[in-house]
Amino acid sequence: MATLAHGGARTDTTTTGPKAANASRYVFAGVRIALGWVFLWAFLDKLFGLGHETAEKAAWINGGSPTNGFLGRAVAGPFKDFYHSFAGAGWADWLFMLGLLGIGVALILGIGMRVAAVAGALLLVLMWTAVLPPENNPFMDDHLIYAGTIVGLALTQAGNTLGLGTWWGKTALVSRAPWLK
Repeated sequence: MATLAHGGARTDTTTTGPKAANASRYVFAGVRIALGWVFLWAFLDKLFGLGHETAEKAAWINGGSPTNGFLGRAVAGPFKDFYHSFAGAGWADWLFMLGLLGIGVALILGIGMRVAAVAGALLLVLMWTAVLPPENNPFMDDHLIYAGTIVGLALTQAGNTLGLGTWWGKTALVSRAPWLK
């Protein structure tokens, strides 16, 4: 354990122990909420066409397709034909939008973290395959970083801090189906 003398007293300078563990929980909770907002914002923008990535006329509520723009025009690489084959399909739009909403809400609230981790990692890896090779690196991009982060948040029970994870884990539903934790 490293210490520094400070006015005759010795001060612990390590980053372990209860204070560091408590601080880490809050950092992970903040990352969880921020990542949840990334998913929820994508849902809201595609639903309402808030003008950030989706124009109002292309909004889902105005008859636009949340998957057609990206999967139909922006996809490149070895899986291009696969993604083009269902770009704009109703089932793909619904799955994509429900995924964005569910993952975003779960992360923000800190509930269903295991399900959110699996669904979020799967969605992100699929999105990564749609942009192969990534623009700025031979293979690594933010989709893979986010996927690993979501899994790590679930494994560290990040939903229990600044979230409803502890309460959710005690519900009768989760008691009967612990995989929903």
